Amino acid sequence: MIVNHPFKPFYNKDSEILILGSLPSVKSRELNFYYMHPQNRFWQILECLYNVELDTMAKKQEFLIKNKIALWDVIASCDIHSSSDSSIKKVKVNNINKLIKETNIKYIYTLGKKAYDLYNKYIYNKTKIPAIYLYSPSPANCKFKLEEMINNYQVIKKNN
Repeated sequence: MIVNHPFKPFYNKDSEILILGSLPSVKSRELNFYYMHPQNRFWQILECLYNVELDTMAKKQEFLIKNKIALWDVIASCDIHSSSDSSIKKVKVNNINKLIKETNIKYIYTLGKKAYDLYNKYIYNKTKIPAIYLYSPSPANCKFKLEEMINNYQVIKKNN
């Protein structure tokens, strides 16, 4: 099934960190924001890293703005089955370079192998900002325990 990215990037002109996923999951698309599947560990990891509670949309968005973090995805549209990155085909990418020009982005983190590979294949040659690979917080990625995920994401806080 062809899926078009359903929402805009979350950022402001002061954003210095860009976190890129591949494409929002079915649940995130239903709830209209990034990493909203209840079993996705993204927000839980940030809560642990920064010792904050991010239990509402308003708190999540305030946290991102305060910490100069932008969220978006590499993919603008693709053929995908459900939320499975391994099924992705016929990729069209987002104009990440335009977002970079409108912000102070210094660091780019990609969540998961698919986002990392697509960023390097289609986008890096335009931005010239190397992506830092982080483990996918997706519920499909049960390979890593929460503690390992938090350790992997420490680099965000270090560069923040």
